[in-house]
Order: sequence, then structure tokens, then C-alpha cells
Amino acid sequence: MRRRTLPAVAVVTALAALTGCGGAPRAAPGRDAGASGPPPARPAPQRSAVPSAGLPWVGVLLGEDGHWCTASVVDSPRGNVVATAAHCVYGDGSAATGFSFAPGYRGRAARPAPYGTWKVRAVRVDDAWRAAGDDADAHDVAFLVVEPDARGRAVQDVVGAARPEWTSGPRRRVTVTGYPNRDRNPSDGPVACTTDTREDPDLAGSVVMECDGFFDGTSGSPWLAGGRLIGVLSGGETDRESTAVLFGATARALYDEAVRASGS
Repeated sequence: MRRRTLPAVAVVTALAALTGCGGAPRAAPGRDAGASGPPPARPAPQRSAVPSAGLPWVGVLLGEDGHWCTASVVDSPRGNVVATAAHCVYGDGSAATGFSFAPGYRGRAARPAPYGTWKVRAVRVDDAWRAAGDDADAHDVAFLVVEPDARGRAVQDVVGAARPEWTSGPRRRVTVTGYPNRDRNPSDGPVACTTDTREDPDLAGSVVMECDGFFDGTSGSPWLAGGRLIGVLSGGETDRESTAVLFGATARALYDEAVRASGS
């Protein structure tokens, strides 16, 4: 399985000092309860990702050499847990260190990190991934614990979070938001695609979507179905085909481990 990340990035040694403030986007209005006639037709699946306003709780993993993967805040009791792909943060027998999470990132904007940067202090990956790495594709999920900001705030209190779903089926309408690397994404902002998934015939417990534009850098992108986080982008055989491991019992146990670590 091809990975969507910069192969040179394994351990990051410094933080980018970007700060600022911003607001969350407004929700789209619902259908008028008094409207008559059939509901509007469901939009056709997208075939290519398009530039997006992004989501305040989706951002990038960031070090002194820039960003290399996408990540998102997951609802948790202390509000300091972030989800991404395991291959983004653990390789060659050790976890990455000295990096941060920048939600709502906009690389070409006057304030690239409008909600600040949040130092990652703990990385949790499954034992199977630590033992086998790329040979354990079914475990390509990681949960990170981030420190409070300089004002003592938890990241979830500032930008919000997605609630995880641990029992999703393989056929869903998903919206995926990610950050391709700058060489394929000159605006250095997020792209998004809403499309349908199907079961991955090559890996039990995984799903596939076909939507062009999820180039290197989008590993770890959240897959949202019905507003819930059901998995993160882990790879794909081409830039048009992307895969994600559905959150299940193993991911739930890993999340619980991160939650316990978040209180230490």
C-alpha cells in the first residue's frame, strides 16, 4: 500500500511558532420544515477533491521543515486527543518527537495557524504496528495527546472535535478533508471530497473511496460519515484511490489508552 506522506520525515526536532485566533464556520441551514414535495435529490459523489474552507479542528502535523500529514481533534474527556495515521508518527522502531498540531492551518495566509500550535507530548500506536510497521496495514491508526496552549486551554475547547464512531459499516457517504503537500497544492490549504465508500477487497476492515487529489500529505485525513469520525486516510494504490481502516474495537482500545495518557 502506498503511503501518503514525505518519506524523509520520521522524527521531527523542532516546533513552528505560529499563533493567532479565529472563529468556527457557520453550519449550513436545514431544509424548511414546512416545504412540500419530495426532499432534494442526493448530490452525486465527487470525483475530485476541491479547495475547501476546511474545518477548525482539522489541521496538520508541523515541524521545522513544514507539515507532512493531516490530523484531527477527536472528542475526549480532557479535550486533548488527536487522530492521524500511525505511519505519520511512528517508524523505524520509534515515535516521532518534537512536533506540533496546527488546526485550521492555512500555509499561504497572513496567519498560517489561526488557532495556534499545540505541542504533541504522547503518541499511541497499536502493538501490532510497533512490531510490524507497514506489514500491519490494518493497524495504521494513531492517537496523539497534545499539551494545553500558553493560556492553559485544551485544543478541543478552542476548535471543537469530531465524535468517533466505532461500529461503521463499509458503505457510507463520507466527507474527507486533508492537506496535500505544497508541491502539489500551491495554496497550502485544505482540500475536501464528499463521495461514497466501498469495502476494500484487499484488506479486511478497510474501506476505499475514489476521489482524485489526495496527494502526499493527506495521510491521517479524517473520514466523516453523518458527522462522525469513522477512520483516517492511510494510503491508496493511486492518487485517485484512497483507503482508510474503519475504527473498530482495536482503534477504540487505542483511543482509550490515549485518553488515560491524557490525564497523566
